[in-house]
Amino acid sequence: MNTKLKCLLLDDELPGLTYLKMLCEQIPDLEIVKTFNNPEKLLAEIPDLDFDLLISDIEMPGTNGLHLAGMLEDKLVIFCTAYKEYAADAFNIDAVDYITKPVKLERLQKAVSKAFERFHKPDTSKKFIQLNTDKGKTLLYFNQIQYIKTALSDSRDKTVLLTDGSFLNLKNVKFDTLLSELPEADFCRVNKKEIVAVKAIKFFNHNEIVLHHIEESNKNATMILSETYRSDFVKKVKI
Repeated sequence: MNTKLKCLLLDDELPGLTYLKMLCEQIPDLEIVKTFNNPEKLLAEIPDLDFDLLISDIEMPGTNGLHLAGMLEDKLVIFCTAYKEYAADAFNIDAVDYITKPVKLERLQKAVSKAFERFHKPDTSKKFIQLNTDKGKTLLYFNQIQYIKTALSDSRDKTVLLTDGSFLNLKNVKFDTLLSELPEADFCRVNKKEIVAVKAIKFFNHNEIVLHHIEESNKNATMILSETYRSDFVKKVKI
């Protein structure tokens, strides 16, 4: 078994690419396959490249790093960028990590270790929970959940927004029960009446969370971030 991750490096600025390559050469878990300073050229060569991991900038001429990463199937991605505002989008496409420049060796090593663990660890985690709804029993898959709220009709029930835009009404279930089953790193309670999937978050500040979901008013859905749950929330989304 190959004990190293085969890695591509992408940064449109040559000094940044050279520095990143120098750091990667100091990490034993990495084998650098090729470096690129043009995302379009990388895309053109993808079919002929054997690699496991892409370490990429985001803002580049031509193809945006997020868009490029979304085109890679079953490949691990670490972003290294000068911009913090893309973090939510990066994790929404399941990036391994998001590093803000200037990149330090210790921080990059931590990100590579996460990639190495994900690559070699078989995915045996639970994917769903069985719950009662107003239409019968359902298998609620974790990756389909955007948020869970206390139902307006009955506070004992919970309303779930799914990634396809539909809603489910869960019957007589407590938030504590749901949180004990949901993957801890992927979900967070933000106030007494709401749980949110981290990947559903578009923006956030000290008091409010804005989601990717667009409501009937053509505005993004929002949630209040209460003081009681703020500390735990910040830990979940900390870069």
